[in-house]
Amino acid sequence: MSALTDSFNRRLTYLRLSVTDLCNYRCTYCLPDGYIGKAKPDELTLPEIETLAQTFARSGTRKIRLTGGEPTLRRDLADIIAICRAQPQIESVALTTNAFKLAKLFPLYRAAGIDKLNISIDSFDPEVFYQITGKRECNNIVRALDGILEQGFYDIKVNTLLLRRYMSRTLADALDFVRHRPVTLRFIELMQTRDNTAFFGKQHFSAATIEAGLQAEGWQLIPRSAHAGPAREYRHRDFAGGIGFIAPYSKDFCQSCNRLRVTAQGKMHLCLFGGIAYDLRPWLSSGDQAGLQQHLYELMAEKPEHHFLHDRKFGLIRDLSMIGG
Repeated sequence: MSALTDSFNRRLTYLRLSVTDLCNYRCTYCLPDGYIGKAKPDELTLPEIETLAQTFARSGTRKIRLTGGEPTLRRDLADIIAICRAQPQIESVALTTNAFKLAKLFPLYRAAGIDKLNISIDSFDPEVFYQITGKRECNNIVRALDGILEQGFYDIKVNTLLLRRYMSRTLADALDFVRHRPVTLRFIELMQTRDNTAFFGKQHFSAATIEAGLQAEGWQLIPRSAHAGPAREYRHRDFAGGIGFIAPYSKDFCQSCNRLRVTAQGKMHLCLFGGIAYDLRPWLSSGDQAGLQQHLYELMAEKPEHHFLHDRKFGLIRDLSMIGG
């Protein structure tokens, strides 16, 4: 069968799979009071994930990104990576993590087949990092990242949320960080969710100003790679690494959307901020790949052309821990 394609002729080759809602951070923009309770007992099982990965791979998916919550809190994450890696059609298996205990866990994940890594570091100032995340892990995470680079693993991106309160330091620290490290740091605009309305109003900062400033300093936009997400990434001859921007409030942000999202409970979101979550569990629990594949093709007609964040419509998203952004 042909690859999953929506009504706007966009091929859906990129699956973001949340493996848990659980998170051990208390980020001001997401879970300021921390995660309430324990990991939900209805997280997808390994056999269900295998059915999911096999079906999506057969339906044109070429990249799977594992997210959370914080995905490394699942003890069987290496098994999940291996399941995704085992699908011959999958070209890339990526992981987004807050890097808690990454130095210890990364060799296991690399052996299982991870080939791309996104690490969330919202500030390189340890005290600011603590103010944002509730954790005093900044220096440990940077050491872990440098250790991974020393092992010869270079496909690393750093995600930094743009917050108005800290902008006086954020850009300068980011440029220092990528000057001699071959990694890309992406600035992500704060997105409004159901629970962060007041915070969003105070802290949202547009990426456009920073992007224009970098362009004026000689940074060059590079072509987007196959199956990549929506980031606009720049390079400069004087820097080992790059700077990128994920700006969901920018014009035409959704024009090249190639992503589908599945939650840790097996609900598919056709758009991060859509108003419907489609339950895939009946097919996953029975191992019905043919039935699931047919269902996926039927759902593609429902994928919207764009989100409605400009209208302050954020769908079902209470906070980003429930689907990993």
